[in-house]
Parts: sequence; structure tokens; C-alpha cells
Amino acid sequence: MARRAKTPIEYPPLEIPYAGDHLAGVDEVGRGPLVGSVVAAAVILDPARPIEGLGDSKTLSAKKREALDVLIRERALAFCVTEASPAEVDALNIYHATHLAMRRAVDGLAPQAEYLLVDGNRLPGHRLPGQAVVKGDARHPAIAAASILAKVARDAQMVALDARYPHYGFARHKGYPTREHLAALAAHGALDEHRRSFGPVKRQLALF
Repeated sequence: MARRAKTPIEYPPLEIPYAGDHLAGVDEVGRGPLVGSVVAAAVILDPARPIEGLGDSKTLSAKKREALDVLIRERALAFCVTEASPAEVDALNIYHATHLAMRRAVDGLAPQAEYLLVDGNRLPGHRLPGQAVVKGDARHPAIAAASILAKVARDAQMVALDARYPHYGFARHKGYPTREHLAALAAHGALDEHRRSFGPVKRQLALF
């Protein structure tokens, strides 16, 4: 029997109570990995310089993301990519560290944003007005642009970490708890870049 294709979920159009040009999309990458920073980006797109092909970064190929990353940086009115370190993730927990990275990204915009569209179901506690948008990277181009910048930046960090520690396979699994990563963690131990509050890392550290 042939498998039926999943019907895409259709969300209602966004109602945005802001009509200016300084609307920032905000998104993050890296909540789930066992290693490295959580990376956030904020982007204010230029209505006069539209960018074709923006979408959820997870659905795009690496080549397409990298090409769009260049276009976003060239054409956006403003963008900022920031992070919260593994130590901050351990100290604050991943939820609060993610929101810290998002606030840093918004604060780094020049010109400053006047309204925020944030991917997910919670705002990051910034003073600016805005709204959280579930599946926002598939529903608004500014959030999609932020997701692409954050994804490209974090993947580059993992490639750099892979060059320093090739036995862990970071360039392939990007720090997520895959079978390969867990096996490397067991064989070689935790690095300084690992998040010590995350279960697999905590259990490995307890063995020593």
C-alpha cells in the first residue's frame, strides 16, 4: 500500500500590528546539541531589496542556505548574529540561554528594530513590542532570514570544532546526540565545549 503524503499544515495569515520598515525577525539554532553555543540572529529586511527563496533553514540545502546567507547580509537593512556560550547554557539552562542570545541579537541591530517577530511560542523578554510566531520561519521572510543566518553561523562553528577534534564527527552531526556523537563521547570524553548540564555529557563526566 502506498504511503499517503502528509498534508502541509496551513496556518492563518499573520496579523502584525506594525506597518513600518523596522520589523525584525528573530530565530535561534542549537537548542538540542550537546556541544557548542546556542546561536541567535535578528534580521530587518529591506522592502526595496527583496530576497527570493527565503524559507525554513532546515528545509534548505547547505548550498542554498549559504547562498541566501550572502544575500541577506548584502541586502538586509540590518542583521546581527550572536550566541550564548556552553557555560551560559549550563548556568542559565537552555531556555533562558536561548532568550539571552535572542536579546543580544536584537540589541545588536543598527538601525534598531521597532517590532519583533520571534520564532516559537514565547517572546524572549525584550522591551520591544512583538509577537511569537509558531513555525515562524516558514511563515514570515524576516524570521526565515534569521533562521538561515543562525544556522549557517552555527554549522560553521561545528566545522571549525571538527577541525580541532576530528574524532567526534562534529561536521557531520553538528553536535546533536547521534549514535556517532555518543560513541565518541564515550570513547574520548567530554570537551570544554560540551554542555555539562545535558544528560549524556553529565553521565559521561560522572564516570571520571
